[in-house]
Amino acid sequence: MADSPHSEPLAALRAALAADATPEARLQAALDLAGPHLRADRCFLYVRNPARARGRIALVWRLDEAVPDPRHPWQDDAGDLPKEDPLFRAALACQPSVFVDDVTEAGPETLNQEFERKTFGHRALVHAHITENGQLWGILQPCVFGHPHHWTAAERTYLNEAVGLLLPVVQAYMDGRDVS
Repeated sequence: MADSPHSEPLAALRAALAADATPEARLQAALDLAGPHLRADRCFLYVRNPARARGRIALVWRLDEAVPDPRHPWQDDAGDLPKEDPLFRAALACQPSVFVDDVTEAGPETLNQEFERKTFGHRALVHAHITENGQLWGILQPCVFGHPHHWTAAERTYLNEAVGLLLPVVQAYMDGRDVS
């Protein structure tokens, strides 16, 4: 049986997430692999404490320093954010991950173009939901600036598998973390 084009990158991702290191170091190593593999300009990880409804963009990989760093402190995420951001609303509802080839072409049922423009500035993105038992634990978000990006079937497969691999490490990262 032939290997898929993503078997080697997924094996590398599995190895990074299984390494003998802190959960933070393993998650950063995963972003450092995913970003270049997906031909992204930035790849960040939003982590969340589902019991407290608080989260933050905690880790990021950027192609270079010119790409904005979106990290922020812990914030309540069940108030105004889901009202303003349909992508976040979909994540909280544990809906399937959302692949956006071109923010400027996406309808309001998918995303809020003005929110995306002012908050993130990207042109294409994936909102990959890390969930378990109806609870959102995180969002993996690779994105591209300046031009549309078609997310291929292989990239979709990679990301859909990646969220399952990330889940236990995100949970370990969140274990005992003060989210105030």
